[in-house]
Amino acid sequence: MSRSIRFDAVLVQAVIAGALSFAHLHDLAEAAGQTGWKAWAYPVSVDLLLVAAWRRLRTARRDRSAWTWFVIALTASLGANIATAGLLDLTHVPAWLRILVAGWPALAFLGGTLLVHTPTEPPAPPAQPVDETAAPEVEMHRTDEPAPDPAAPELAPAPPKPAPSAPAVPAALLDHARKIADAHQASTGSPMAADALSARLQLPAPMADAIAAELQLA
Repeated sequence: MSRSIRFDAVLVQAVIAGALSFAHLHDLAEAAGQTGWKAWAYPVSVDLLLVAAWRRLRTARRDRSAWTWFVIALTASLGANIATAGLLDLTHVPAWLRILVAGWPALAFLGGTLLVHTPTEPPAPPAQPVDETAAPEVEMHRTDEPAPDPAAPELAPAPPKPAPSAPAVPAALLDHARKIADAHQASTGSPMAADALSARLQLPAPMADAIAAELQLA
């Protein structure tokens, strides 16, 4: 099944404009001393940089480097169109224009490399729409405590925990402590204090208290 070819005026206009701009760039490059195939390569370089910058702008419109290279390529194209319109003597091209034409390949290569290899920022996630018709959620906090059930049995209070019993004192340790206390009393004339006996024996507090209670030390 054959498809009908629809006449597109915009496409035809784009082809004509591109051909004229291509020819103007070729004439300017040739007048600046770039003869042969080099003069034809200049229009291709300018147009490729212009297309690369335009494609970059489609994905990252806030990229300043893309806008910079787009303006540079557009200036080169428009400048060639204006220069070949009779405003410039192509037989006597100024030196600064020859320098610009000769340095264009390096500039175009730098711009194309930066446009292709510079990563783009990922787009921000779309904001979730807020449903204004939905009723706001209200948290309910109950302040009144439930009344006690009279039928429920009353819990008896827990019995008090028995006090920890004093540890048993070995007889040998008790005799040793008694000898130390007697020797202290014989040498000083006063009974030995409980804390002094505990420090002398270097025992835990519960064991020292039990020995002091057995010896009746204050």
